[in-house]
Amino acid sequence: MDQARSTITKIFNGEPHSYTRFNLTQNMEGDNSQVEMKLSSDMDEEVGGNGVGERHGHVSNRKPYVTQRFGRTPKNLIFMAAAVLLIFIIGFLIGYLVQQSKALAPTCAPSVVPAGLPADVPVEHETGAAPLMDWDVVKGLLAKQLGAGRLDSVFSEFLSNDHQAGSDGDEILANRVLRKFKQYGMKTWTDEHFIKVQDPPTTVSNKIVFKNLEIKQTGFLSYSATGSVTGAVLYGHYGREADFRLLRDKNIDINGRVMLIRAGRNSFAEKVANAAKLNASAVLIYPDPTDYSFGETTELYGHVHLGSGDPYTPGFPSFNHTQFPPIQSSGLPKILAQTITQATGIKILRSLGGQNPPDDWVGFSKLGDSNDMVTVEVNNVLVEKKINNVFGVIKGFVDADRYVVIGAQRDAWGPGFAASTVGTSVLVELARSISDMVKNDGFKPRRSIVFASWSGGEYGSVGATEWLEGYLSSLSMKAYTYISLDGIVTGRSGFKVAASPLLHSLIGSTLKEIQMDTGTLASNFGGSKWEKEILQPLKMDNAAYPFLAFSGIPSVSFGFTAGSSDYTYFGTKLDTMERLRTATAGQMSALAEKAARFAGHITLRLVHDHLLRFDLMKYDSIIRTQVAQIYMKVKTIQRLQPNILPKALTMQWLMSASGSYSRASRSLTTDIQDSDLEDIEMCRLINDRIMTVERNFLSPYVSPRDSPFRHILLGSGPHTLKGLANHLDALRVNSPEADTDVFRNEFALATWTIQGCANSLAGDIWSLDNEI
Repeated sequence: MDQARSTITKIFNGEPHSYTRFNLTQNMEGDNSQVEMKLSSDMDEEVGGNGVGERHGHVSNRKPYVTQRFGRTPKNLIFMAAAVLLIFIIGFLIGYLVQQSKALAPTCAPSVVPAGLPADVPVEHETGAAPLMDWDVVKGLLAKQLGAGRLDSVFSEFLSNDHQAGSDGDEILANRVLRKFKQYGMKTWTDEHFIKVQDPPTTVSNKIVFKNLEIKQTGFLSYSATGSVTGAVLYGHYGREADFRLLRDKNIDINGRVMLIRAGRNSFAEKVANAAKLNASAVLIYPDPTDYSFGETTELYGHVHLGSGDPYTPGFPSFNHTQFPPIQSSGLPKILAQTITQATGIKILRSLGGQNPPDDWVGFSKLGDSNDMVTVEVNNVLVEKKINNVFGVIKGFVDADRYVVIGAQRDAWGPGFAASTVGTSVLVELARSISDMVKNDGFKPRRSIVFASWSGGEYGSVGATEWLEGYLSSLSMKAYTYISLDGIVTGRSGFKVAASPLLHSLIGSTLKEIQMDTGTLASNFGGSKWEKEILQPLKMDNAAYPFLAFSGIPSVSFGFTAGSSDYTYFGTKLDTMERLRTATAGQMSALAEKAARFAGHITLRLVHDHLLRFDLMKYDSIIRTQVAQIYMKVKTIQRLQPNILPKALTMQWLMSASGSYSRASRSLTTDIQDSDLEDIEMCRLINDRIMTVERNFLSPYVSPRDSPFRHILLGSGPHTLKGLANHLDALRVNSPEADTDVFRNEFALATWTIQGCANSLAGDIWSLDNEI
């Protein structure tokens, strides 16, 4: 045995056939070293018996090294065979020991048998494609987490009488929200913006002078033009386009007039914009007693920017480090606008002469004539404010880079209980509930949930819009839904929802689930005719609107309401907890809890399911309806006024694009039905195709600075299908602002926007419809 060991040692430690020699020479002229490597073999360097190497070129007759060393004797051969056998045995023992150590080591098994269950019971485990938890279990967990009693304490925590955007009170609430998110174990961050807004003057006052009576006003409208104008008063009802058409039908000249308009029915910004189109010089807005039951001296606050975000950085974020030339949004009015109290409005109305109003205008008897002069003076000041948006995220377990965003406005003109406190409280409570479900109940959302507390909401969704402008390129393929919690409780008799058509089916199923679980508080909540009774258009002054029309993110806004009337305390300093409790007949907390469940159900459904629950066919019917309207108007003009639109203008392209979208949406719906839900990559690809729909309805042919709401179906401007229909109406009556060449250009661009959306929806390049 000793002889065998000696032989093995000689084999492993003996002289090799070749060797490597490293010659390290220090380079004295620098810091580097030179490495010389020389390879030799006993074929070119022989060692003789005397130890002296043979010269190169000399033919050697010597035997190979091993034969030379040991010789081919039977004894040596036996030793060599024994050595090989010993090596094999040692290798086998080493392999066995390694295998045993692996078997004893802990493994990353896909599932672990919980304590208390027999080992032969199969345990459901996360495959990466399917959620671990059944949807009914998820619903039950959410219902267990939320409760009206819990919300009462949260309301008290976020009550504030002074939290105007950029104020100390606003910052205190922001820090309070941030601490809550951190307490729930969420990853948090803030987004700082420096915005320009108009505030009321501090040294002088805004005022009006009517028949030698000077009346100072505390309320104001941010973003009004400033200065002083004098003109004859003209009553304009609610200041809608239809109201101004009735005045023109009476041959009343609006040029230079000061319009006296009721609050309500449409936004302050729309009232002023409609008056400015007809060259009015100023607008006075008052709360009429038929619409508002509060005191005669209550002041109104608001803004008149026909858009959202900071109007002095249109299309760009208001970061401190961004430097842009001095530009203004096209939505800023060029005429004066001022709110007045109910008492002042009534005093002016009772003094007016002139013509009688239209029959359906309930109110006072005269519209005003050229002798009813009034002077309007607006001295608003432009100031810069720092605002902070606050965020917290619950990360998804499969597609963490895809997320639904839930947001609520934090600021208000005064107490703002219905305007901001309820929404902020529900936001924080939903964050707590879902975080607890993840940490303690085993819920694993597939996608992430971002909770956002916005500032600057009263100035026109400034905080939210600046965030969208700052991160639009990142959000376009990652944020797939926005849920607004603003104004979710203002009454108890009705329930209203404004949303992207892609979300309508999900909204319907959510209403039925919640109604079945908890009964109903609003009379129309989850009824069989819910679409007709509940759905309403998403308006420009809604916080969810810029997400949809500017960023192409499917959005939803909802709330319990007082029916057809608006909540009268919005835009005043009377929006308190006590008044909201009265407006809801003591059911404020119960309604807020139900609103939280509605938002929570939609959120959890969107992060729970394999595939996004978007109804692609809803847009198909909308496109077909609007294209049919344009078709009828084009054919009517070509038949009755052939000199306006040439015969060469054909509807074939637009109709073909509509058909392309219809076929692409049906094809994707079929792919969804036939998809393998266990295939992670397939689900992700299909979801990505679904997420492109809303974004691709944003016209790529208009500037987001000039026309920020680029959505051709739900946006605003001449590039939309509604804008095309309105342009055709203007062409038909030979309106001076109508232009045939401009219409044809917008017509072609809208056609290709729809076709581009269809192509994106189809997915693969070989699946595109090239009929056009």
